[in-house]
Amino acid sequence: MNPRAAPVPETLSAQEIGRAAVLSLYDELALSPKPGLVTLTCRGSHDDMDAKTFLRSILALRGYFVRIAELGAVGAPFEALERCGIDAEARMLRATGGVNTHRGAIFMLGLLCASAGAVGRRVAPEALRATLRMRWGEALSKRAERPSSLPGGIAARRYQLRSASAEAALGFPTLFETAAPVLRHGLVLGLSRTQAQLDTLFATMAVLDDSNLAHRGGLPGLRHAQQAARAFIAAGGAGHPDGPAAAEAMAQDFIRRRLSPGGSADTLAAACWLQRLC
Repeated sequence: MNPRAAPVPETLSAQEIGRAAVLSLYDELALSPKPGLVTLTCRGSHDDMDAKTFLRSILALRGYFVRIAELGAVGAPFEALERCGIDAEARMLRATGGVNTHRGAIFMLGLLCASAGAVGRRVAPEALRATLRMRWGEALSKRAERPSSLPGGIAARRYQLRSASAEAALGFPTLFETAAPVLRHGLVLGLSRTQAQLDTLFATMAVLDDSNLAHRGGLPGLRHAQQAARAFIAAGGAGHPDGPAAAEAMAQDFIRRRLSPGGSADTLAAACWLQRLC
């Protein structure tokens, strides 16, 4: 054996890919304080859901992430992935009594799990993104052209924002160019996981066209959230001594304004998933 030979990348099973997705959804739920979002101890800006609702949803989705990774491994077309996601959404709604806890994560993490299944081994995030765009980019671009009847899609169209479908068609640029690098850099610098994840959430909020925010607060609500997130990062972020208090103050402000950055939360979960697998 040549001692200079490059190591063979570690293989990934669909079960490992799916388990990482479930753990990453729990990462997002457990993170606190988050602005307007559900945590283990707070409903955030939501009257219809709490941590128990989220946990029921996460449990209902365990098989979905494994299944869609298996579909990716066999080169399934986008239509098969979409049907798998629609079935998963129905299971989520049954588990939560009709409450939408993870529709965005079903779409985003589902596509990422399918891409990881297609690759079948641990690779750099850039390679995973390239696989997503190569396999399903064209279909995602066509999907992004379809008018959406969902609240977030309607808000994105009304305010001329980049929709979740358009973000996917571009290979999730906010995830791969902002969220994942911020999380990785924070951990390298020695921040705790909580601090690094908070910085990731706020860095994402600062740049993402979060249609959940636009749906709840209109364009002024979205811009307020982006400006608040930029101010948090500029002041030193979660690693600053005043960081936890600033995050808590922002959480209370978002509750008063009924704002909830759900798209940013999904992107944080995806960044945690990438950190586990890549």
